[in-house]
Amino acid sequence: MKLEKPEEVITRLKDIKITVGRTGKITPNAVLEPVRVAGSLVSAATLHNEDMIKNKDVRVNDFVVIRKAGDIIPEVVRSLPERREEHSEAYVFPTLCPVCGSQLVRYPDEAAHYCINQDCPARVSESIIHFASREAMDIDTLGSKRVEFFCEQGLLKSVEDIYHLKDQRETLMNLEGFQEKSVDKLLEAIEASKSNPLEDLIFGLGIRQVGKKAAKILAHHFKNMAVFMSATKEELTAIRDIGEVTAISILDYFQNESNVRMIEHLRDLGCRMDSDQQEITQSLFTGKTVVLTGSLSLFTRDEAKEVLERLGANVTGSVSKKTDLVIFGENAGSKLEKALQLNIQTMDEKTFLEEVNQFENQ
Repeated sequence: MKLEKPEEVITRLKDIKITVGRTGKITPNAVLEPVRVAGSLVSAATLHNEDMIKNKDVRVNDFVVIRKAGDIIPEVVRSLPERREEHSEAYVFPTLCPVCGSQLVRYPDEAAHYCINQDCPARVSESIIHFASREAMDIDTLGSKRVEFFCEQGLLKSVEDIYHLKDQRETLMNLEGFQEKSVDKLLEAIEASKSNPLEDLIFGLGIRQVGKKAAKILAHHFKNMAVFMSATKEELTAIRDIGEVTAISILDYFQNESNVRMIEHLRDLGCRMDSDQQEITQSLFTGKTVVLTGSLSLFTRDEAKEVLERLGANVTGSVSKKTDLVIFGENAGSKLEKALQLNIQTMDEKTFLEEVNQFENQ
């Protein structure tokens, strides 16, 4: 079946507005003369970054062609220079944050610019919105509009302030539109969020490159915030689906003292700092640091890891002096060689299966 080409419409780009996200990412947005596209009225579209504006030569007051990407998200396809005003000038991307005035930074190999001021009001507000969102700490009734309102009222100046709102109950009751029932519902949701597992908290921190899936992987692997915070680059990149870029971003995040203080404050306020724990079967693997290497034929790598964790082992991806046991399959290479050099105990897959059966059949 032939797919229909998305509807393209011409309108005028009235202005380019800059927004600041929770990570400090700067996003230019096109302010458009409202026009109907694919059944709905469109008045704005993201321009993504400076490179896109330059490549498409998009200018304020230009006529532009827009469409909905995937019939959902409005995008600027191209400008129409033949209809451009005579004295039009190329758009100059800002060098300072439009909210706090800090110098913007563009990282190597990234198209986006960032405001790196942790105290930038826009970043603070967006960070709190993200922390309270459904996929993170899931604090019911603390949506974006309410966060922005509380920030304007001076009630929220940091993520930690969410958990101090209970001390502001009378102030909340006196705000327009708030009643005892709605205030109590909000405070109960905030209190309930303290018991959320580690993966929700990690995602809620808003670490660059760490999405929901990565947060879950990290929480499952480290099980405890303190252990996660002390992880090395080698330990992070040894985890499946955690690449070097993500590892560096995590290390950078924890090297920032204000981030560490925030997490310590959240801990002191009663936020849970560990993940849901499986019931551990005591075995010879309990408490040991284990590395899997080579091609396993009786288990997949994930199955073997799951079994080891159920038996109380800490499974890591690299061999070091802290490794207690290396379990190897076919074509085991450098990890097995290193284990032998360090006189670390090794076990072949068949023996591993025998040991597992012994403990799991008890």
